[in-house]
Amino acid sequence: MLRNQLIRRPAVEDDALVYGQPYETSDGATVITVTRTGGLLRGTHPVGLFVVHDGQVMWTPAVDATRITLLGELIGLLAAVIATLAVLRRPPWPDLKGYGPQRR
Repeated sequence: MLRNQLIRRPAVEDDALVYGQPYETSDGATVITVTRTGGLLRGTHPVGLFVVHDGQVMWTPAVDATRITLLGELIGLLAAVIATLAVLRRPPWPDLKGYGPQRR
């Protein structure tokens, strides 16, 4: 019953989930892939997969490590720029302009 419902594919529209053809592994588990469509320009990207084994269904999300790494790099770059601007605007060391020998 679950297999028959997942085999029927929905009409492709913006941000629609598309379920792949189920296939069985050698240990008897059934694997069903899930992707999200993004229209003409954005293409598709994997969302995760369902694994059905011994009557139990398990969802495994797809993790895009590239996106996570890029986000970390951008946050680090932004922190470095903000720290640099803060130091250039008001340095952490004391202002020594008025403390030297007096010139006449």
